[in-house]
Order: sequence, then C-alpha cells, then structure tokens
Amino acid sequence: MTRRASSCALPDLYEASIAELQDGLIEGHFSSVQLVKAYLSRIEEVNLKGPELHAVIETNPIALSQAAALDNERKDKGGRGPLHGIPLLLKDNIATLHEEGMNTTAGSYALLGSVVPRDACVAAKLREAGAIFIGKANLSEWSGMRGKWGELKGQVPNALSERGGQTLSPYYPNAHPSGSSSGSGVATAVGLAAGSLGSETHGSIVSPSSRNNVVGIKPTIGLVSRSGVIPISSHQDTAGPMCRSVTDAALLLNFIAGPDPRDEVTLHQPGLVPDYMRALDKNALKGARLGVPRSFIRNIKTIEETFNLSLDVFRALGAEIVDPADFPDTEELLNSKAEKRVLDVDFKVCLNRYLSELVDVPTGVKTLAALIEFNEGRAELNLPPPFYKDQSQFIQSEAAQVDDAYLAALAEDFDLGRTRGIDATLTQFDLDAIILPTDALAWKPAAIAGYPLISVPLGFQPDDTEVLPGAPSSLHTQAPGLPFGIAFMGTAYSEFKLIGYAYAFEQATHARLQRRAFDDAIPRTQLTDVIPQ
Repeated sequence: MTRRASSCALPDLYEASIAELQDGLIEGHFSSVQLVKAYLSRIEEVNLKGPELHAVIETNPIALSQAAALDNERKDKGGRGPLHGIPLLLKDNIATLHEEGMNTTAGSYALLGSVVPRDACVAAKLREAGAIFIGKANLSEWSGMRGKWGELKGQVPNALSERGGQTLSPYYPNAHPSGSSSGSGVATAVGLAAGSLGSETHGSIVSPSSRNNVVGIKPTIGLVSRSGVIPISSHQDTAGPMCRSVTDAALLLNFIAGPDPRDEVTLHQPGLVPDYMRALDKNALKGARLGVPRSFIRNIKTIEETFNLSLDVFRALGAEIVDPADFPDTEELLNSKAEKRVLDVDFKVCLNRYLSELVDVPTGVKTLAALIEFNEGRAELNLPPPFYKDQSQFIQSEAAQVDDAYLAALAEDFDLGRTRGIDATLTQFDLDAIILPTDALAWKPAAIAGYPLISVPLGFQPDDTEVLPGAPSSLHTQAPGLPFGIAFMGTAYSEFKLIGYAYAFEQATHARLQRRAFDDAIPRTQLTDVIPQ
C-alpha cells in the first residue's frame, strides 16, 4: 500500500525531475502504477483533446501492468537504480518489443503492425534499468526524409506525420514545434513523461529542444548505438536524451551510452564511458575558454540580443569568452551541398537494410522503392493535401548511388565539419568549447562532423513579438513566448566537458523556469488526483 505522509509534498509533474520521482517511489509516497496513471491522464488531457498537441503517437497498452510488476519487484528485491519504475517516452523511430503492443513506424502507415526483431539497443538498456515506456512520441514523418519540408508552398510541414498528425508547441497556440523529434520535445516540456529520447541527423534533437524549452543532448556519432532505430544516415544518426534538466539528460545518457556489437561504429569508443553525472559541477565553467563563431549568428535579432547578455553570465562564472572565434570555413560549410548528397545515398542504403531485417511487414514494404509505391497507391489516405503528393526526397534517395561523387561528398563533410571546422576553430583560438544560439544553425557543423551538441534553454521571444505564420501550414514560426536555446559544441567525445558547462550555465540562469506553456496546454492531473485519500 502506498504510504503518504500528510506532510509530504508530491512533486509537480510539470517540472518533476527523475530524482524527485525516484525518491517518492523509494519513500512509498506513490507507486509506479500511480505515476503511470497520472502521466496517461495528462496525455489524455492535452494530446488529442484541449490544445491537441499531437505529441504522443500512441500509448503503451501494458504500461500499467509493467508498472505493477516493477512495484512488486521493488518490494521483493529492492530497486534496480535511478530509472526503476520511471515512465519515459521514445520517438516513434526507436524500436520496442512487438509483444509490448506498440508500433515503430516513423509516423507512417507503411510500417503499422511491422514486427521488429528486438528492442532498439537504447530501449533495451533503459528497459533493463527499470524504465517504463509509456508511449511513442510523434515526429516529422520518416524524420523529415519523405519530401521537401519547410514553410514554402507544397513543402511538408515539419513535425507532421501521417499517423500522428501535426505536433504543436505548447508555448503559443498553433505554434511550430520544430522537428523531427517534435513530440519528444513537446511532451517533455509539459510533463507527459519523466523524460524522452529523440534522434538527430541534422538538428532533430537540439532544434525541437530549443523551440520547446527543454535540454537536448546530441551525442558524438559512435557513443550511442543506432541499432533498432529507423535510420537516415550511418554517418550522422544518433539517439539522445531530451529532458527538462541537464541532470536528467546526463542520467539518461549514462544508461544509453556504450558499445553495441550491432553498431560497429560504437566499438571504436575511446576507453570506458565516463559517469556523466560526475560532470554536474556548478563551477565547471571556471577557467574555461569558450568561443563565439559570430558569423553563424544571422537574422535572429532577439535571440542574438539575449545570447549577448548571456556572455556576461559565462564571464561571471569564471569563463573566458573569445568573441569572435569564427570558423575558417564558415561560408564554405554553410553553402556546401555535400551533406545532401551523403544523406540521399545513406538513406536508401540504411533504410533498405533496416526494412530487410524486420520479421514481418503487413504492408509488404521491405524497400524504399516499395515504400514509394505504397504511398502512390493510397495518396488520398496519406498526409493532407497538398503534402501527400510530395515524395521528392524518397525519389531522390532511390535514384542515388554509392559512387565517387558520394565518397567525395563524405570526405568534404568531414573536412568542413571536423578538420577545417570545429577542430580547426578549437585549435586556432585555444578553446575548450564553442557556444552560440541553437537556432543559429548550430547543428550544421556538428551534424556533418558527427560531433556532440547540447542545447539548453536560454530565453523566450518577447510579448510584443509579431506573430508570423508560415505557409502553407500556418503554424506560427514566431510568436510571443516561443522559447529558444543556447548550444554547447565540442570535438568528438567531449560530452563530459560540455555537460559540465551546460549544467553550470543552467544552474546560474534557470531560464526554463522563467515561463510556462500557455494555460490550456498545461495538463492539470497531478499525483494527488490518482492517490486514494
């Protein structure tokens, strides 16, 4: 029976940390069953009802029985650790056991009912630690690789999927949440789970983290296994945590990092994975040299102003700011077409491999070519018009080949992103890390280099901001109160150092806490509503 002392203050699920939830479970103030019930009610309130955030694509039909089993295990054997009985969300491209009852579809009906061979490696690690997957988070369909996405006529809006609908930011009605890990960011922002995993190829963790006022960690390629994650590119894909605090994100990274025989890149990690919780030092910035690649910061006036003010925070915390510390190849990097060529080829190769390894696909879609044919055959049931006609990215990828031009593009990416990009800048200015607004295309160099990036809440668009809807979706790309973040960038496997800097900045500013979501987007259910009085 749950013990609840009359003096016990139950954590507010809008902001509750994983540690707070675990403490409550250990003390018996509530159970995992009650925690799951509360989160499921919160999802019910705002996902398809109320503001219709469309952050969660489906919930786990056996989450309550799994929670009950973990509650019993805690009583009989004790807890497994900090994630025992903690409800998390996974992006709907991260495979979970078919018998659990949830799908893994990348938002597409083409994979509805498909049978995966096993949990994704990251899911297996979290499950072993005692986490409960309460549901799958919505995303940009196929992580944005179906057609040309954007805000121009005929382009597929980001954060839209056939199965999940259009995800919306909870910080302004009908606001754009960014993508592709939109559901993970939105759900975490308003407390629909204790935390989440997203995935990133080109900004898909850090950009929706920035837009939805949460922390996102995009790890070095090779730190976290991609096995069982519906792919785009073996050279740029990674899974990573999206949480309300650096502490929670570091905790999840601890559990998902490490080598996996099914992902060869992870077998080349340099030594043992560190304990990222040990990086959480409020004094981590003391003596650090941080560079500002000023030439990346363009056409984001309000964000730049807030970022400039934040530099004084870094200085007050003991950091030395080198400003500007521009990349020697900025223009060449931003204008390069090499990444597009690499992703075109990688998507076909990697997706065909993933599909071929599925145990069963009821639709018969086992190749990219079959996926294109599937969508053509049911266009009227796909995305709403005019978006359902756009399979341009699929078609380009299907036509792409591993050839000399592809190999040259891959070499160009590494040269621009690593040799003459991030590594050159760190060396030239004797820097420990690079900082810039997340929205200043921070993900571009990190993406092509395969290097780590962390986004932390920085501020919000002011109340007098002009509301700017994009066409044709009319989602607001600019509006009062929309959040934005600051990015910490470093060389390969510098996560420990970056987490320390991000944590010190977060603890000094607590920017996330300065503004909450708009009222209708805040779920009302709390633990007190599901605990018998």
